[in-house]
Amino acid sequence: MTDSADHEKRDVLRDVADDLREQDSEEAERIAALVHRVSDIYDEAEDVDAQHVYLNMRNILQISEQGGIER
Repeated sequence: MTDSADHEKRDVLRDVADDLREQDSEEAERIAALVHRVSDIYDEAEDVDAQHVYLNMRNILQISEQGGIER
């Protein structure tokens, strides 16, 4: 995969995350966080791999299911 294709995927995913955040709902914000985290795989400035992103996303969902950080 080319760097250009990676940059394009990252940008598209982050645009989708930004659009979701405009929905102003908890569910949209949760999904936006997940989509943004996936975009980090395509960001050369981020030192993550798919497993790291998966574990982070799982953590986001677990915290969400428990009522959030601010319980």
